[in-house]
Amino acid sequence: MVSLKITAERIDGYCNQPILVGDSFIVEGGRIRIPEGKYICMWALQSMMPIFPLLQRPGGEEGDWTNKVNQFCCPDPRGKVHYRIERIEPE
Repeated sequence: MVSLKITAERIDGYCNQPILVGDSFIVEGGRIRIPEGKYICMWALQSMMPIFPLLQRPGGEEGDWTNKVNQFCCPDPRGKVHYRIERIEPE
């Protein structure tokens, strides 16, 4: 299964969570690995979670729209945290 690396790429507003540009976490199947001392906003996470299983499928099929998905924006209109989603193919 493909793992995902989610990284806070830009903050256009004010995030009241302790999320900083460059913070990231890894999604491995049904597990989430967050670096020690870091956090992930519950509201951003719940918004991203529905797409995680789709992005964890093996990619590469022609016409698969999930191959084009690599960004996500937090749903908080004041926070506007932009995340980059990277697929980590198994070795």
